[in-house]
Amino acid sequence: MHGPSSPAASVGPMSFPTITAGLRLAAFVAVPVLALTVACGGDDTTGTRSHDAVADAPSPKTEPSGPEAAPGTPSAKPAGKSAYYDAQVAFVQCMRAEGGYKDFPDPKLSGHLDWEKVNEIGSQPGRNEGIKAGKDNVCVDELQAAMAVEPKRDQQKSYESMLAHAQCMRDNGISRFTNPVMSGGNAVPGGDPNPASPVYDPDSPAYKEARAACKSKLLDGLDGMQ
Repeated sequence: MHGPSSPAASVGPMSFPTITAGLRLAAFVAVPVLALTVACGGDDTTGTRSHDAVADAPSPKTEPSGPEAAPGTPSAKPAGKSAYYDAQVAFVQCMRAEGGYKDFPDPKLSGHLDWEKVNEIGSQPGRNEGIKAGKDNVCVDELQAAMAVEPKRDQQKSYESMLAHAQCMRDNGISRFTNPVMSGGNAVPGGDPNPASPVYDPDSPAYKEARAACKSKLLDGLDGMQ
């Protein structure tokens, strides 16, 4: 059961293209919610930020997976799974069963969400609201539980990765894409210079091309941050 969450724990509505715009962990909620913000973009008049999704419940080893598995059947549990992966699976189960997103994607084996797939879902008409923590924030407890056990990152490496990505975005036509910054020992994503009123259209061809060209610059798990 999911009890009411406190104001500090609730997740406010997010805009994917506005959603595809990437949620900034620091700007998310009191607790780092699903996605960090930042995006790869289009040209100066197109683009914005991009984000990201969660996992499927792993099924017993004897349970079929892949083409033989029934629709909605959890994927096979990976060997050596972590507490983070388990927590993300619980979050995804909630998103599918109660959050209103039956097609919410599995997490990667690393436990990180597949933001590219999450963005695709959230960018569909009428599917942006609730993509962060489910309808009426019903899965916020599971989301926060997953974030609480996320493996600690090397903030310097994260910063360097996002910096290379930001430079790549500018080199590919998104001239106003901002650099990440280090604040209090943490790497804070860059991206759209005005998240409240996005400068870039994430659905524009130019933005998508730049994002695809720069995708490899981001470390695993950072793809939903900027």
